[in-house]
Amino acid sequence: MTNNVASPGPSQRTDELWGHPKGLYVLFFTELWERFSYYGMRAILVLFLVAKVKEDAHGGLGWTRQEALALYGWYTMLVYVASIPGGWLADRVFGQKKAVMYGGLLLCVGHGIMAIHGMAFFYSALALIILGVGLLKPNISTMVGGLYATGDARRDKGFTIFYIGINLGALGAGLIVGAIGETIGWHYGFGLAGIGMLVGQAVYGWGQRYLTDVGNVPQLAGNSGAAAKADAPLTAIEKDRVKVLVLSFLIVIVFWGAFEQAGGLMNLYTKDKVNRMAGGWEVPASVFQSLNPLFIILFGTLVANFWYRRAERSKEASSLFKMAVGTMIMGTGFLFMVGAAQEAGVDGKAGMYWLFAAYLFHTIGELCASPVALSFITKLAPAKYASLMMGVYFATTGFGNKIAGLLGEAASEAGELAIFGGIFGFTFVFGALILALLKPLNRLTHNAEQFQTDGGH
Repeated sequence: MTNNVASPGPSQRTDELWGHPKGLYVLFFTELWERFSYYGMRAILVLFLVAKVKEDAHGGLGWTRQEALALYGWYTMLVYVASIPGGWLADRVFGQKKAVMYGGLLLCVGHGIMAIHGMAFFYSALALIILGVGLLKPNISTMVGGLYATGDARRDKGFTIFYIGINLGALGAGLIVGAIGETIGWHYGFGLAGIGMLVGQAVYGWGQRYLTDVGNVPQLAGNSGAAAKADAPLTAIEKDRVKVLVLSFLIVIVFWGAFEQAGGLMNLYTKDKVNRMAGGWEVPASVFQSLNPLFIILFGTLVANFWYRRAERSKEASSLFKMAVGTMIMGTGFLFMVGAAQEAGVDGKAGMYWLFAAYLFHTIGELCASPVALSFITKLAPAKYASLMMGVYFATTGFGNKIAGLLGEAASEAGELAIFGGIFGFTFVFGALILALLKPLNRLTHNAEQFQTDGGH
């Protein structure tokens, strides 16, 4: 008998709200504010780096585009690679609940320092944010999975709800932090991101009463024999499932290597080559970073319900299928960026409508792939490696971010048209390859995704 992340207890409690454990909403609002701070900084980081050096609040660092995209790639990679030690510490030392608490504290300090002028403060802030996200990100996601019993059909929906919380934070970040950073002053924007993190930390502290059964130190989790299970070798079924997880991580790298052009190359492209005039007002480039979270909020439950109904009709709806299809849909969004690059080549500027269409396809693809990948890990990961495997997932997200930075840098030589077109072609072929291998890969999961309509009770 295998032991996956979720235990049967939490989802059977009576403390539920709108059909889900109340702890889900605590984690929802904690992650909302953490993502507000992260995406707020992300929305203006590259723009701040390339802005001209001035003696006022509008002064940037005056870096070249290549230098800015290189730092962006390293930073966004390390933020997620730090999830590996963060997950290991949770599994072996702190437990997930304390790891999230400690990570939140580091983030509060890091974002606070980011608001202070000076390169020493700037690099120190980046380091603290990297460490903080490394502790918080994999473990808060694992705790979401721990709220549901093995086989509980609500789990994917729970992760979609959680994912909507992430994107509510990201939406506010682009609209508020981005606009304030660009129009009033970069460090005011960074400071506002820090305030958001403080709110998230307060929510998490208040909601501990609803998280008593999840995220504890493994040996104290109330499961007799936990220590013995931690030392036991993996079973043959667990080894097969780990193999599938490793392959899913490759999909994650490809997906985010393409998708994360949003904060780098597409952000700079929007600033320099898109006509952003609307009614006599020039829309700040960073505000377009809110399109993706806005679309997620609008379409998140629709996409989740589509897949749920498809599974009810016994049609293919495995996680790997969703991730492959999602990668292809997201990649198709770059066809619209090809159109934007062609129009800009003729008229000097591209219309904003290209961005709306590209971000819409990116979002639909993300909704098919990303929350599903989180849920997939909690279904297949052996219990003793729960947070570590989630950490590896976020680390692969980080590698994808680094690839995104490298592709952005390559645009200086190859041109945006070649990069956007190349991303579309590669993601479409890659997704089709996964679909061709779907049946043997699904067999390796050993029915870990067996659909249940009774809520797993």
